[in-house]
Amino acid sequence: MMNSPVSTMKSPMYNNDKNPTTGQYWRIVRTIIWKDINIEMRKKTLISALFIFSVMVTLIFTFALDLDKSTRDNVAVGVLWVTFVFASTLGLNQTFANEKNHRSLEGMLLSPIDYTAIFVGKFISTYIFVIIIEIIIIPMFYILYGIQLFSPLFLLIVLLGSFGYTLVGTLLTSIAIRTQVREIMLPILLFPVSMPIIIASVQCSNAILSGANWGQFSNAFNLVIVYDIIFIGVAIMTFDHLIQE
Repeated sequence: MMNSPVSTMKSPMYNNDKNPTTGQYWRIVRTIIWKDINIEMRKKTLISALFIFSVMVTLIFTFALDLDKSTRDNVAVGVLWVTFVFASTLGLNQTFANEKNHRSLEGMLLSPIDYTAIFVGKFISTYIFVIIIEIIIIPMFYILYGIQLFSPLFLLIVLLGSFGYTLVGTLLTSIAIRTQVREIMLPILLFPVSMPIIIASVQCSNAILSGANWGQFSNAFNLVIVYDIIFIGVAIMTFDHLIQE
């Protein structure tokens, strides 16, 4: 029996469903990034909230602890990374918020695109917002604590640590977004999984700012690199399944 023409025809939109070209893939990624940045440029809600939150956390730690200079220097890096982590978590909670609130996430999932392009676009846009906040926080810490934070190696570990934390956070947000309490669920899922990269980043930062040689923090630095690489693979392999559950 001959197949119906209607059942055998396929729209050209679906020709590259599972095997999109590189150009098509990155065009989707750029579209998602630009959408998120454009929305933030118009509303200015996320950056404003992250900025105010980061300033408040920094000031609370600075004046509430009321430490002498030597003790303050010892805890400064820990306070800095606590600020990074809390601000990043607040931003990650909003990763899929617009799509969820406007019910457009289902439309994206019904589109004939590679779902990892959604992940990559969302990750990059969130990472950009996190970096913007870190650019603001670091000079503020320099003013309050008087610690030289503009070492190239220190800035590199900040970028790598934030990369891994944002990467894992974006992946786990795809699980938390399906729950009624995503603001609570995301930290519960994220903090245990991200603990290795947070600890390693703090150790590297302390060693770099204290003038330690490479051998004293190379293991922690390598852990950050390996963590980032492993979770790039985990995200690519699992995001398709997580976002559809």
